[in-house]
Amino acid sequence: MPVLFTTDGSPGHRRLALWQDIVCDVYVGLDCTSDLGSAFRGAVTHTTLGRAVCSEVASDRQRVRRTTQRIARADADYVLVALGREGTGGVTQDGRDTVIRPGEFAIYDTTRPYELQFDAAFRQTVFKLPRDMLQRRIGTTEAVTAITFGSDSPLQPLAYDFIIKLCERADHIGAEHAEHLADQAADLLAMTLTERLSTQPLPSSSHRAALLYRIKAHIRTRLSDSDLSLQAIAREVGLSARYVNDLFSDEQLSFQRFVLAERLKHCRRDLGSPAQAHRQIGDIAFSWGFNDLSHFGRAFREQFGVSPREWRRSSSSR
Repeated sequence: MPVLFTTDGSPGHRRLALWQDIVCDVYVGLDCTSDLGSAFRGAVTHTTLGRAVCSEVASDRQRVRRTTQRIARADADYVLVALGREGTGGVTQDGRDTVIRPGEFAIYDTTRPYELQFDAAFRQTVFKLPRDMLQRRIGTTEAVTAITFGSDSPLQPLAYDFIIKLCERADHIGAEHAEHLADQAADLLAMTLTERLSTQPLPSSSHRAALLYRIKAHIRTRLSDSDLSLQAIAREVGLSARYVNDLFSDEQLSFQRFVLAERLKHCRRDLGSPAQAHRQIGDIAFSWGFNDLSHFGRAFREQFGVSPREWRRSSSSR
């Protein structure tokens, strides 16, 4: 069941202070103000989904600030996706201002100052992602914060609907599926943000990050091909092999290391899944593009600290 935090039942003079404690516990360190005084009310539900957190916040009018002082006192490294359900909310970050209405969403990054403004009662779903889950897909977030995503393209409402439905059902999703679904949400969100990046002038670093995300997405569709090569991928995305590897070097990666890590990640997931228990270890490895079981076993142990058989055994005993 989702955890509920609410100001109801607390003395009027304590409600705003309690609310600040609540939002700091669920999100990050923030300063909250409202002119409603003892009449202020708010509630937040909170459910974990793998490494992500789904929450729904309903509250009266207020202003919320994430200051440099708050950032310096904490180690909160997240991206928050705010999805409008009722009322409107303003977001300011990285020199931009935007408004979130029902059916729209925007993101903000907890490592830099931001401000949220609500002039009346509102309700939002907030999807909190560790920043590295988005950063490894699109790079830095400065170019996409405080921008409204609504219905400008098919991907935007698709991302909104998927995250809303996912959060509505988060407390019914088992741990074996939660991490995978959170990754799918991050993938869809990254595709949506990258699509927007492709339509506006970008700093060189953001352009390279968007290109690299598209290359990674293409590679993920080809992981099962044991003959997958840098030259083939470069040809299919219309770039030179040298430039593709140069893009990967921005993240201290290479094409080969990325492919190996992705294949191992999928093998680890399948080996730990009860639905895949009937499959042989070799069958799973071959299905994700490995063609040498000895190499697969060594790489798996080096990446995860246990052999594939040991991982499967420990997963089945949980």
